[in-house]
Amino acid sequence: MKLTVLLFFIVLFQIKAGPGYAQNEKITLHLQSATALDVIREIEATTEYKFFYSKEELDASRKRDVRVTDEELRTVLQKVFTDSGMDFRIMDKQIVLTRKKPNTGQLDNTINRLPQQGVSGMVSDISGPIPGVTVLVKGTRNGTITDTDGEYVISVSPPDTLQFSYIGYKTQEVPVLGRNRIDITLEADITDLEVVTINTGYYTTTEKERTGSISSISSEDIEKQPINNALEAMQGRMPGVDIVQSSGVPGGGFEVRIRGQNSIMAGNEPLYIIDGVPYESAPLSSYYTSGPIIPDANISPLNAISPEAIASIEVLKDADATAIYGSRGSNGVILITTKKGKQGKTRFTINSSTGIAHIANKMDLLNTEQYLEMRREAFANDGITDYPANAYDVNGTWDQNRYTDWQEELIGKTAFFRKLQSSISGGNQQTQFLVSGVLQEETTVFPDRFKYDRLAININLNHKDKGEKFGLVFSTGYTLEKNNLPDGDYISEALSLAPNAPALYDEKGNLNWENSTWGNPLARLDAKYSQDTKSLISNMVLSYKFLKSLEGKVNAGYGFTKLADNLITPHTIYNPAFGLDSGSSTLTTNEGNRFYYIVEPQLHWEQQFKNGRLSMLIGTTFQQQVFDRTEFIGFGFANNSLIYNLGAANTLIVLGEDKTTYRYHSLFARVNYSYKDKLFLNLTGRRDGSSRFGPDNRYGNFGAVGAAWLFSEDLGLPWLNYGKLRGSYGLTGNDQIGDYQYLQTYTIGDYPYDGNIGLDPARLYNPNFKWEENVKKEAALELGIFDQKLSFSLAYYNNRSSNQLISYALPGTTGFPSILTNLDALVENSGWEFELGGDIVRNEHFKWNTSVNLTLPKNRLLEFPGLEESTYANKYVIGEPLSIAKLYKLNGVNPETGLFEFEDFNGDGLITNPEDRQYIADLSPKFFGGLSNTVNYKNWSFDVFFQFTKKNGYNQYRHSTVPGYLFNKPVSVMDRWQQPGDEAAIQRFTSGADSGAVKAYSQFTQSSGIISDASFVRLKSLELAYSLSLGRKGIDQCRIALQGQNLFTITKFKGIDPEQTTTSIPILRRVNLGVQVKF
Repeated sequence: MKLTVLLFFIVLFQIKAGPGYAQNEKITLHLQSATALDVIREIEATTEYKFFYSKEELDASRKRDVRVTDEELRTVLQKVFTDSGMDFRIMDKQIVLTRKKPNTGQLDNTINRLPQQGVSGMVSDISGPIPGVTVLVKGTRNGTITDTDGEYVISVSPPDTLQFSYIGYKTQEVPVLGRNRIDITLEADITDLEVVTINTGYYTTTEKERTGSISSISSEDIEKQPINNALEAMQGRMPGVDIVQSSGVPGGGFEVRIRGQNSIMAGNEPLYIIDGVPYESAPLSSYYTSGPIIPDANISPLNAISPEAIASIEVLKDADATAIYGSRGSNGVILITTKKGKQGKTRFTINSSTGIAHIANKMDLLNTEQYLEMRREAFANDGITDYPANAYDVNGTWDQNRYTDWQEELIGKTAFFRKLQSSISGGNQQTQFLVSGVLQEETTVFPDRFKYDRLAININLNHKDKGEKFGLVFSTGYTLEKNNLPDGDYISEALSLAPNAPALYDEKGNLNWENSTWGNPLARLDAKYSQDTKSLISNMVLSYKFLKSLEGKVNAGYGFTKLADNLITPHTIYNPAFGLDSGSSTLTTNEGNRFYYIVEPQLHWEQQFKNGRLSMLIGTTFQQQVFDRTEFIGFGFANNSLIYNLGAANTLIVLGEDKTTYRYHSLFARVNYSYKDKLFLNLTGRRDGSSRFGPDNRYGNFGAVGAAWLFSEDLGLPWLNYGKLRGSYGLTGNDQIGDYQYLQTYTIGDYPYDGNIGLDPARLYNPNFKWEENVKKEAALELGIFDQKLSFSLAYYNNRSSNQLISYALPGTTGFPSILTNLDALVENSGWEFELGGDIVRNEHFKWNTSVNLTLPKNRLLEFPGLEESTYANKYVIGEPLSIAKLYKLNGVNPETGLFEFEDFNGDGLITNPEDRQYIADLSPKFFGGLSNTVNYKNWSFDVFFQFTKKNGYNQYRHSTVPGYLFNKPVSVMDRWQQPGDEAAIQRFTSGADSGAVKAYSQFTQSSGIISDASFVRLKSLELAYSLSLGRKGIDQCRIALQGQNLFTITKFKGIDPEQTTTSIPILRRVNLGVQVKF
């Protein structure tokens, strides 16, 4: 690590920004009756130059003989194009062809007689200055080109209009209007499909040549949102990608599903690749420490990746796009590319932002009057007239006029967050660099001063020698995280405490225990969860061009994640009346470490032919990951000042200790052929070996084929700019089953024999289980019409995952509860994906762009041999999705008895499990997507994005206690049965003395009554920004932005949040003010 940093700074200080230089390469051509297109193809085939041009402007009918021997390229181009009405411009290895301007000599003379003035300025895009942009006075030959810093100077007259053009960007025209400085930001031209490059991991392609299904978002989309995790930026923005945030707690995790759930038991998470390095998404946290505060202890590892450092995120979905990753890409691949330096003078960027956050929604709960009415009615229904001594809320012990909004008290505080990010970048033609850092702080919505801190540093370096044979790409990112939280998220207390429960503090300012009649929730503030995480991701790519058509490359990556978290539970969280001391205090600790590396040597060959282009890639992967974890709990301390010292505990218990090594080895190859730039074929093959399988089954063969036809090239319709049919078919595997699952394992015995502790067998040896296999198919149509003002895509996919790995129950006589084995179960995911986008308005000062995406997914279990006789019969049904719940069917409330009634499916007169739990609730989304609108007016920009989902979910009754108990309830319980003949939604109240009512309510919480429509439309993000050009003051650009996240939700759902429908802190509503300065 030290050597790498030293090397970086040695190269960095040798960088000197300077102008680019033209290559005076000499070429030889011998062509007969050749068109301009033939000449272009031959030059591209025999040199490293690439042409950019419009086929509509190029005269492809005129033929000529071309015979040149060892002549300079510029001279040859002049001979070929001088009399063809085309101009050319050479920039590095790019040759741009444009139509010559008409002869405007008379106009030039007229303009020359007008008063002249100098205009200067800078041309940039969203990432920074652009060198080589053509700046032309419209209607004349007066023009210039921006320098390496994006700056230009040109002489104009007051009525002139400047025209800015550059390959890959939309041409823009700006009237001078007497100004002496004009700065402009060019927009990427998505209609120029030749230059819209897409990262596919091992190689890049263009939008035009793409055969696979790939969705992406850019840094521009990410930076418009006040977020901490890149996954939140992706929600609703990509078809086929369903992302659910599990909690609003800082550091919480996400569930990501790309085109559905493929596996019954093995992992369904996608593969994450950060700058070429596979990044393990499984959390290192422990349920013993973080489980009480973070749902399922799911701490997202991607919290370590600063969103500000990300240049783009690509999601690979179908077989053609993912097959190059083999079994690792079975559930899709998410490629995260960090920002790189650009050629030009050294530039600084500073981003500073601050904001506030609240929970996005609260439950509508009973007030004191309604709550006491419920309680009194419950006792009356049970025939109880004298309230028990422990019924403090109604027997007069507690103030019956008191009201506390416990949601406001416990989870309703204002969270504050601030972030400072800065970067320095620059370089010359050979070497470019970027160094960035971010410092972030965020508090919580809980009482007390809990907060989350993050410090991240990213370094990127690109280098090529002058001959462009040798190349070096280096990137590294180091992150420190500290997260301090309470031991629980207080959501349970906030939703269930009686509204007339006692005050939190007594008159002296001490915690109030109200004569031991309640548990003061603030006492738990002494129990604290803390987490420290250190992460490093480094990658280096060395490349060398042996020939013009042959390049060798080695990708080497290394990284680690170290997490240490603990949970302290001092005796002070309990009522002092219990008489406990520090001997009852506990400390739970977890230390998890993950180290990994990857080395991938590759060879890439590409050859241009007269009518096509053939490219081949071959490589191998060596990957290893070492994981270790230790979990302890210590009981009893001499005093609480020693509670952080595990060695000071009176009793120490090992909760868990693991150390595993995962090795992965592969051979892969890709062949791609392009015919006349309209037919494309992509073949991919991979042989993977995984240490997670037995010696005889470690290797699997996977592959895919993708094809595309650019039919717009053949139809020649003037209104159809782009039309493509594409399809793919392939096979991938899945090894996300954990390490050493095929080996026989043992646990320490519970009972000693003859004074000795023995070992008990825990798992059977099974060398026969194999890879899960996923067959993926897709067909798609893509259109761009009316000069690409309207774009449309439609895709149908069908994925079938077989050879499922199942924990299969064994007879008790074996001594083992189950065995992990392959089963001929078949899971299908199919669906439709739509995308529609276009420019509603586009003129000089006003632009309005809108886009929408929609996914209609369908998940089904097609086959499961012996399902009805297995333990999975209560969980799965053939023909239904995997995400179902088998429940009792609620028939409503009996008008005479006032109790819930349920469907008796087997007709035996009893409601029993599993016989009568036959109602199937589908919890998978019916459709989901997003709607985006971007409006630009002069220096103002407005961006708004809505996320929407159609689905069912668990409602507020799933984990609720019986209405009538000493717990608050949603207002909806007041629609209850009170007397015979009542038609009501909720059964009669009970204090717990009516066993029939208690049983009926218990069955209700396992019935269709806990399922509700959880569909929603959410204003996911909003940004209003203003950009100032301050070039004369030493500042290139200043941008001020007001941003919002999760601002409001439209839904019929009565729970606290329709997105994750669980009893955890909902997502937060954020408002953020930020300033960006570039100089």
